[in-house]
Amino acid sequence: MTEEQIHFQNPASVQAVFGSYDENLTALQREYQVIITGRGGDVTVAGEAEQTAKAVQALRMLCELADKGQPLTEQTVRYVISMLSDGESEALKELSNDGICITSGGKVVRPKTVGQKKYVDAIRKNTITLGIGPAGTGKTYLAVAMAVKAFKAHEIQKIILTRPAVEAGEKLGFLPGDLQNKVDPYLRPLYDALFDMFGAETFARLTEKNIIEVAPLAYMRGRTLDDAFIILDEAQNTTSEQIKMFLTRLGNSSKMVITGDITQIDLPEKRRSGLIEAMKILKNIDDIAIMRFTEKDVVRHKLVQDIIRAYENFYRNRT
Repeated sequence: MTEEQIHFQNPASVQAVFGSYDENLTALQREYQVIITGRGGDVTVAGEAEQTAKAVQALRMLCELADKGQPLTEQTVRYVISMLSDGESEALKELSNDGICITSGGKVVRPKTVGQKKYVDAIRKNTITLGIGPAGTGKTYLAVAMAVKAFKAHEIQKIILTRPAVEAGEKLGFLPGDLQNKVDPYLRPLYDALFDMFGAETFARLTEKNIIEVAPLAYMRGRTLDDAFIILDEAQNTTSEQIKMFLTRLGNSSKMVITGDITQIDLPEKRRSGLIEAMKILKNIDDIAIMRFTEKDVVRHKLVQDIIRAYENFYRNRT
């Protein structure tokens, strides 16, 4: 049994690391099989030597993040444990308290993982950014947050969000209502993100003025999109022709973000995903960034990470 004592300058950071009702502390103790006690800025870790050293490293990193103002949730603790396990402690230091924007409910939107921070930085630096990765990594939500930030900073005059309606044939025809009613279910996740950022009243007003546009991908044909922040979501369900059409809509003083999960392609059999093709064609072009997320960047429930990992292992073993 080894015992190690650590002193932290800021007792409030230690409190943040322990979490509400010591939930983060419990997660750390369970992960490293150690006993952690603390009073003020003094923390004691007791356990097997190797595990104690790992727990101390995790505590120091979490305190460092807390000092930067990073909220420490159970998901953050899991993420730090995972990154340290893979020897990526230096990468964790890239995380900061920089907020992108504030939602209508007063919540600060900020990257929660290193992958998310690199994605946000890529959007900031490049005209076109492709965000590729599994569900729950914040690809669309962070892109919308960056669009809102650009709009409020008067960098662009319009926000355009679009998705392919992959069921635009027979199944869509059975839905009630006019064309807009039929495609609205496909666009609902985009509406939800905008509602969160602007609030329902502001969103309705900006939509009425055509400052915000949420529309199926087919509506983009024949247009030139100037002074706009354009987001193409679920791009894995585009054909080669559709994604080329979309990319060539880019106008002056505009940005584009294309998001997708190439493991969830809903196109009919024998139809190649335009996103997969675009990743190969565009990879060496300046001012275009291709960012890949992994299951580590999933910020939903822990089970989502486990599910993604299980499917990856299943398909890897089957081939």
